Amino acid sequence: MASNILVKRISTVLFIGFLFSACTRIGTTEMGLGLLPSMDAFNTKDTILDVETETVDRADSLRIYGQDDHLVGIINNDPLFGSTNASMYFQLKPSFFPYYIRGAKDSVIIDSAVLMLNYRGFYGDSSKPIVLNLKRISASTPLNLDTLVASNYPEVYNIQTDATMANPYTLNFARIQDSIINRYEATKNQIRIPLNSTFTNLFLNVYDSTTAYRTDTTLRKYFPGFALSANTTGNPNVLVRINLLDTNTKLGLYYRTNSTTNPGVRDTIVDYFKFSLYGNGYANFVKRNRSSAEVARHLGVAKDTLVYVQTSPGTVVKIKVPGLKTFANKVIHRAELIAEQVPSETQQDGQFYPPNYLFLGAYDSASKVIRNIPNDYQGTVNTTQFARFGGRLIYKTIQGYSNVATYNFDLSRYMQGIISRKDTIFDMRLFAPVNDSLKYVPPYPNNLQSGTDYLTTSLGNQPAIGRVRLGGGKHSKFKMRLHVYYSDL
Repeated sequence: MASNILVKRISTVLFIGFLFSACTRIGTTEMGLGLLPSMDAFNTKDTILDVETETVDRADSLRIYGQDDHLVGIINNDPLFGSTNASMYFQLKPSFFPYYIRGAKDSVIIDSAVLMLNYRGFYGDSSKPIVLNLKRISASTPLNLDTLVASNYPEVYNIQTDATMANPYTLNFARIQDSIINRYEATKNQIRIPLNSTFTNLFLNVYDSTTAYRTDTTLRKYFPGFALSANTTGNPNVLVRINLLDTNTKLGLYYRTNSTTNPGVRDTIVDYFKFSLYGNGYANFVKRNRSSAEVARHLGVAKDTLVYVQTSPGTVVKIKVPGLKTFANKVIHRAELIAEQVPSETQQDGQFYPPNYLFLGAYDSASKVIRNIPNDYQGTVNTTQFARFGGRLIYKTIQGYSNVATYNFDLSRYMQGIISRKDTIFDMRLFAPVNDSLKYVPPYPNNLQSGTDYLTTSLGNQPAIGRVRLGGGKHSKFKMRLHVYYSDL
C-alpha cells in the first residue's frame, strides 16, 4: 500500500515537472516565462507569425550636422553592400576680426602652418594606412552658409577644388593614438597635415597684406575653405571619423616676430583658426554605389529570404505580417519581432560591423510618412520606454555561429490594439537612422494627437557606419518572425 502511494506521488511530481517544463521552455527558447509580464505558466501559449520582407533603397536626405562626426575615406571592397566614397568640406576662422599677424611686418619670420583634425575612429579595414588629400575649395563653388546640404546628393552641389594645399598625408592607424607633446600641444588622436609653402605664405603673409582678414565674409572670399578626400592609391577600404567642433581641430599658424614687451627678444607665436557652428560653412558628402554588390540582386524582391540594412544613406526593409488580420482576440503577453543576421564566411563582417541601432516604424500610407509603431514606441524622451521597445544591437550564439547580430522589438500593445479594438494594421519599415525624424502619435487613447520625434546620432548611429544582412521571412535558419506569447480569453 505504501509503495503504491509512493509510486503515485512520484508520477504526479514527474507529470507536474513535465507540464511546467513544457510551458516554460518556449519553442525556440528565445525567452523564459519569468521575463514576461502577467503570465500564467500553465495557460500561456506561444506561436510564430510569418512575416513578408523586401529590401528597397531608402530615398532619404541624410543631414550631417556640424556637431556630428564627419567622414572621409573610401570603401571599395564590401561584397555585400558595394562602395562608399566620403569627402569633407569645411571652413575655419580666427577668434577675432579684423585678424592680423602680430608684430612688425618686417620682423615676421614664417615658420609653418598645420591643419589639425580630431580623430574619432574608423570603420572598415585599419590594417593598412589611408592616404588623405587636402585641397582648397574653388571660389566658383563656395560653401553655402544658409543651406545644410544633403550628404548623399553630392552632384547637386558640385563643390570643386582648385589647388593642392599639402603633400598626400599618410594616416597610420597603429600610431594615431600616440601622444603629441610639444610647446603648444599635449594631446593625442590628432591628425596633423602640414601645409605646403605656398599656402603657409598665403595665410601668414599675403592675406595679412590685403583685406582678406578684415571680416569673415572677406576671408571666405579669399579662401572658401578646405576640401579633404581619400586617395585611391592608399587603403581604399576604410572610413575615418573626424569631429570639427573638438578642440583638437584647428589650423595652426606658427611664426616668429619681435617681442612687443621685451625689446631685442623674439617671440614664437601660434595663432589658431577654429570651426564654429555659426558662420562657418561645411558639407560632408557620402556617396554609395551598390550596383555590383550582393544587395543589388535583392532590391525590390518581394517575400525575399535575405534583406539588407545599411546605415543612412542606406537601405530599408519593408515588413508585412499577414497573420495579424486573422489572429483571434487573446491576451497578448508579448509580441516580439526578431531579426537576426545571416553571417557571411568572409572577414568583412568583422570589419564592416552592424549598426548599433535599428528602428522599426509604421508606414502611414495615407500621409506617405514613417510614424511610430502605435502604443509601443513612446518616443525618445522616456528613456525606459525607449529601451523597452528594442532595436539595440545584441549578439547571440545560434545555429552554430557566435556573435550573430540580433535586433528585437516589442510590439505587444500594438498587436493587442489590433485584435481587441480593431486598430489599423500598418506595414512596417526597418532601417538604421541617422539624424532622422518621424511622425509621433501618442499611445491610445491620446492617439488623435501627433507631433515629431527625432532620432539623433546621440541616440543611434553615426553617419554611414554600420550594415547588416538579415534573414528574411523565408530564410531557413535565420528567419525574421513575430513571436507571440498569449493566453486565451
